[in-house]
Amino acid sequence: MTDTILPAATPEPRPGPLRRAFGLWFGIALWKRILGALVVGAVVGMAWGEGATAIGWIGELFVRLIRMLVIPLVFLTIASGVAALADPKRLGSIGVKTLGMYVFTTALAVTTGLIVATLIAPGEGASFAGAVPKAVAQPQDPARMFIEIIPDNPIGAMANGATLSVIFFAILVGAGVIAAGKGGEPVQRLLASGAEVMLRIVGFVMETAPLGVFALIAVVMGTSGPSSFLAVLKLALCVLTGSLIVTLVIHGGIVVRLLAWLPPMPFFRGIADAIMVGFSTSSSSATLPVAIRVAERNLGVSPPVASTVLPLGATIGMDGAAMYVAMLTLFAAQAFGVQLTFADYLVIAGTTTIVAMGVAPVPSGSLFVLAAVLHAIGITPEQTAIVVGFILPFDRILDMIRTVPNVTSDLSIATAVARWEGEMDVDVYRAPNDE
Repeated sequence: MTDTILPAATPEPRPGPLRRAFGLWFGIALWKRILGALVVGAVVGMAWGEGATAIGWIGELFVRLIRMLVIPLVFLTIASGVAALADPKRLGSIGVKTLGMYVFTTALAVTTGLIVATLIAPGEGASFAGAVPKAVAQPQDPARMFIEIIPDNPIGAMANGATLSVIFFAILVGAGVIAAGKGGEPVQRLLASGAEVMLRIVGFVMETAPLGVFALIAVVMGTSGPSSFLAVLKLALCVLTGSLIVTLVIHGGIVVRLLAWLPPMPFFRGIADAIMVGFSTSSSSATLPVAIRVAERNLGVSPPVASTVLPLGATIGMDGAAMYVAMLTLFAAQAFGVQLTFADYLVIAGTTTIVAMGVAPVPSGSLFVLAAVLHAIGITPEQTAIVVGFILPFDRILDMIRTVPNVTSDLSIATAVARWEGEMDVDVYRAPNDE
């Protein structure tokens, strides 16, 4: 019997250096890549200075990619989420709890802003010499704002980015699918499939986030830099302190720990992507696609709850803005020597809680509702213009900081509502999110 000689096994080809580099890059959790890009971008921006504006187009492309997804994602996720509830009463239950929580956390954020600004007194000794007055338009009448939630043309509302109108129409479509019963099942499947496709596209876009965040931060630090904090040091300290209290104590401690009965650490670990995108873009609406993605994938929030609570929160859940408007009101009163009574504080708290829900989810949106609150305590339009003109050159970095509580507000409330409604996978919430 002759021994059979087998051919030697062909060794597996070693991956090339480019393939190894890609494997190494995508093997790192996305939030770590974004955080690293943020730090490197800050260093490059400070070293490069004004020259960093040369890469501003990269950040703009990233923001445009994110904004491109907002309206189709809002429509598809809300319509499919409502249709998946099957029972219209569930939608009412979720809606009432969501609105109640947003009012509750906004009131706590305003209170935090008033307390911190009273203790630090950022307006005492402030000099408006050299400030260029900047008049702001009066905020929209609340009655008109509610009327315009109902769109004349749903397609036009989508084209114009009218988020509240799109939400209203999407809820009606979802409710129509439920009412149609078996006849609506093909539409329900289409909406669910469309929402899933949009979330996959969000995943693709998020892979560009490190580059976008790097460019955005480099430009901000190159054009403004740490000097922005020095110019308004006490106000910056107020915003930073207040944002930490609102984010960690109110959202992490009260909403997640006490009301949702969940440990806060997995919450903050799971939403790291959304926090860093919110910080770098200074926009709650631009963060919405990322927020929906992390709520479902990392926090275990069901699609019906995530798609109902988060789009609404991106429009009215402005805890960071509410806190900031309260601080600016006290800043103006202290700078102009206006003596405030306890009744004035109550007026500021009530007015700010209401107008904050009308803040546009865009950079520096808070400044455009400031006039309504300052008017309530006797600050003239001319004085308001001086305050806005003084703040505006430094506002971008302050805006980045206060956008973080806006983002954590939406996600903490979505977590709590999902927990109360039994629409949450706690195992997913507690699992490490190292994707």
